Amino acid sequence: MPAPQIDTLTPSGRRVAQQRAGSGRFSNINFAFLVVIVLLVSLGLAVVASATSTNEDYSFSRQLITVAVGALLMIALWHFDYRRLSGFMSVFLVINVVLILSPHLPVIGVEAKGARSWINVGMQLQPGEFAKITVVMLDASIMARYGGKLDDPLEYCKALGLMLIPFVCIMTQPDLGTGLVYLFIAATALVVGGARLKHLLITLAVGIVLILAVLGLDELLKTPNADGSYEYKILKNYQRDRLLVFLNPEADTSDSGYNLQQAQIAIGSGGLFGKGLFRGTQAALNFLPEAPTDFIFCVLAEELGFVGVVVLLGLYAALVIICIRTAYQAQDLFGMLMVMCITGMWLFQILENIGMDLGLMPITGIPLPFLSYGSSFMLVNFILLGIIGSVWAHSGVQGRK
Repeated sequence: MPAPQIDTLTPSGRRVAQQRAGSGRFSNINFAFLVVIVLLVSLGLAVVASATSTNEDYSFSRQLITVAVGALLMIALWHFDYRRLSGFMSVFLVINVVLILSPHLPVIGVEAKGARSWINVGMQLQPGEFAKITVVMLDASIMARYGGKLDDPLEYCKALGLMLIPFVCIMTQPDLGTGLVYLFIAATALVVGGARLKHLLITLAVGIVLILAVLGLDELLKTPNADGSYEYKILKNYQRDRLLVFLNPEADTSDSGYNLQQAQIAIGSGGLFGKGLFRGTQAALNFLPEAPTDFIFCVLAEELGFVGVVVLLGLYAALVIICIRTAYQAQDLFGMLMVMCITGMWLFQILENIGMDLGLMPITGIPLPFLSYGSSFMLVNFILLGIIGSVWAHSGVQGRK
């Protein structure tokens, strides 16, 4: 398909270009953005240091190295002109498929916790995490082709079909949490990119019907085990438990329900000011499972209390506001869509992770941006920060030429 023509969205981009043209050598540095990033990452490192201090399965020094490498990548991408990436929709699609399916390769693929989501290339990496970057670029490039307005039903179906390819691929692992993130990126691109509300509502209705059909079919295909339990064929047993246990956590005190109960105990025990860093008991005594990753918010709430939670949410709110402002000032639709897709993805991850800890959302294992432990996850977030920084830095380039 031909590369889309880059168009100016609003007069705001031109005004920003004119302001920056005479604002000096620091015109391309968003200091508010940098301050929020530094504070957010520092808070995350402090909480991860506490969560990993009594768990030999996690290395805090590795997290520090990851942050350092991620910061360098962010700086490099900040200086890269993101507009060079526009028009490569087919390339992004191929990269997505290769990345997401690579754990199925017999030599490098690694199976862990019932899913083939990892590869070993001298170090273990999660390709599905890195594919979030190209999913953002793919969905943004798809919607940029329509110039901010997608009315034709056939074109809508084509766009939606292309966006669903990464989701279908990730479900072969299977990784439901990451798949939901891909879907939310696609939903953000469609909404911001100008898809008709009628088409979006039809898609939502069809999606709900398909989910109910899959659950119903899974019930029909289930087979009994010797211990009286059932083995499901479509969704893994643990995936069903994670999705449904939040409706009645007391019904399962041995696995997913137990995890939720312990998460709520940790949050509630923090009180107003918390027990203090490195003084929490839920993670230290191994009551809280996967504390440095899935349930890192519970560690923060227990040790820093309500005040710490308010600080965290305030930093997230500031990050989102700055990102939306950056998207508004972007001079082309591709840049605006990328920033909004990244922002939408982070919002979904924040709401889902904190919501599942509170028992308001299903437990899906989605990590918390800039807080959860994980090399792949942290590197991806820094790369996405670099892309946002690139959109900010180059939003005035056209005006200076």
